[in-house]
Amino acid sequence: MQIISRMCMTADGYVTTPDGIPPQVVDPVHGPGSHGISDFIVGCEAVLMGRTTFEPALAADPWPWPDLEVFVLGSHRTPGAPDDVVFDDDPVRLLEKLRAANKGRDVHLVGGPRTIETFRALGVVDKLELVVLPFMVGAGMRLSESLDPRTGLSFESSRPLPGGSVEIVYSVAAV
Repeated sequence: MQIISRMCMTADGYVTTPDGIPPQVVDPVHGPGSHGISDFIVGCEAVLMGRTTFEPALAADPWPWPDLEVFVLGSHRTPGAPDDVVFDDDPVRLLEKLRAANKGRDVHLVGGPRTIETFRALGVVDKLELVVLPFMVGAGMRLSESLDPRTGLSFESSRPLPGGSVEIVYSVAAV
C-alpha cells in the first residue's frame, strides 16, 4: 500500500481559486475522470482526507470516489455522512484504522496543504502527484505554504494530459 497525494494546481502555483474552490472544478475540461484521475483511481482502494475537503464533496454529483473506502481526519462525524465513512481526530489512529482495512492497494490522500503536511510529517506519504493546469487564477491557497520546505522530492515521471494539463509525479522522502 502506498499513500499518494494527487492534486491539481494552476500554472501560477495555486491549489485553490481565490474562493477556495479546487482549480480543476473551474477548468473547462473538468468532468468525471478528467485530469488523469480515472487512470489514477483504478489503483486505489481508499481515500484519506480532511473534514474540510470531505464536507463539500458530500454534495458532489457524482461522488468523486465511488467504490472506495473513505477515511476522514476530523473532530466530529459530519451530519449526513454515510455510515461506512470512518472518522477520527487523531491522524495516527486514523492511519491504524486505514491500514487494518487495507487489502494492499493504494490510498488517495486528498485535501488541502495542512492535511497533506499532517500525513507527510508522519512519514507516510509515498508520492506527490501534481497536475499542472494550463491557466492562472492569481490568488488562492498555495501547496507550499503548509508543506515543510525540507521535504525531499525525487522526480519519477511526467506526461501530458488531454486539455493541456501536465502530470508530474514525485516520490517523497522523509525529512
